[in-house]
Amino acid sequence: MATNFAFLHGGGQGSWVWDQTIAALHLQAGDEAVRAIALDAPGCGAKRDRATDGLTMQDVAAELVADIERAGLTDVILVGHSQAGQAMPFMTKLRPALFRRLVYVSCSMPLPGQSVSQMMGKNLRGINPQEVGWPVDPASGDHHEKAMRMFYNDMSEEQAAPFLARIGKDMWPLATYSQSDWPYEELGKVPATFVLCLRDEALPPDWQHTFAERLKVERLVQVDAGHQVMNSRPHALAEIVRLEA
Repeated sequence: MATNFAFLHGGGQGSWVWDQTIAALHLQAGDEAVRAIALDAPGCGAKRDRATDGLTMQDVAAELVADIERAGLTDVILVGHSQAGQAMPFMTKLRPALFRRLVYVSCSMPLPGQSVSQMMGKNLRGINPQEVGWPVDPASGDHHEKAMRMFYNDMSEEQAAPFLARIGKDMWPLATYSQSDWPYEELGKVPATFVLCLRDEALPPDWQHTFAERLKVERLVQVDAGHQVMNSRPHALAEIVRLEA
């Protein structure tokens, strides 16, 4: 029987970000052993042209769950990256029996009553220890420098070029960034693993440890990669996901 996987991207990205990891997963496990889909949040990927005004995180979660069910998947390993970690508890709250395990890949989770924007802050990293902060000036207009530093610091310019050409064109609904009511009571009900990226400049390892604790995971696995591990080390991530399943 095939193992079912659903992959959810982070902010400023779409389902396309998972192509390499899903291909590696099929290569490692065999096509007959894997069924995998990559989801798009409203406003992202294949849904980029969707109007998302007024959509809440609850609306996003309901749509993503419906996408999984429409694909006919059950007993799902849900793999999410970065901002996806905030949607995953809402998804499990809606359909807890749909998911076998959650795999958080360098995900974040704000404190109760805190929004994503407040969690990240507006300062360079280290100025306010209560904020994740930014490795480069967030007010800087040099988007290429910011993307290379935060997302592709473990890749060459040549390797990163195909992803740099696409990143930032997708946008989760604005309301998901101001969301502050998180379903903390759902955390831990579905077994979960956190994949900690040791070279991550977007969410540094110490913050990832904090987020893993907040997400109440039962396992933490480390990988020597930056934030976009699915692009820089897809085979390593595929192996982790396969073993966690």
